[in-house]
Amino acid sequence: MSASVDARMPPEAREGCAPPQLRLDAFLPYQLSIASNAVSGAIARSYESLFGLKVPEWRLIAVLAETDGLTQQQIVQRTEMDKMTVSRAAQALAGRGLVARARDGRDRRSQMLTLSPAGQTLYGEIAPRALALEAQLMAGFAEPEIAALRAALARLKQAAEALR
Repeated sequence: MSASVDARMPPEAREGCAPPQLRLDAFLPYQLSIASNAVSGAIARSYESLFGLKVPEWRLIAVLAETDGLTQQQIVQRTEMDKMTVSRAAQALAGRGLVARARDGRDRRSQMLTLSPAGQTLYGEIAPRALALEAQLMAGFAEPEIAALRAALARLKQAAEALR
């Protein structure tokens, strides 16, 4: 019976070893995706039923609330959402009067998006609920665990960016 392969082993030490087995339940990228989908799903159901917002729309509102305005390209960069998702969310929110569009003074080809007064009011209603939902999700964790999770996620993001 051959030994299993350790990915950290040098290639010459891997000869004669069984190929590595991928088990999704133990594969960290899969676990992160499943956890993210579960959290996003809970948020989506809440925001959809209470405010008629999809997750990308809520993310766009939240990121605009933190700024004086952003272009769609800047939103793509900040949120990691794809261009089409950001475009659809911006259109939907503009159609509801929650986002205002204006020509970007630096680049006439793009538009600056800002929250309208109605969008700011909606954000003021949603933000406390978002924070309460986060508190519910994290209720079973001690502060040091939350800090460690945030640090680990930041390191994972950096490592993923380095792979690009």
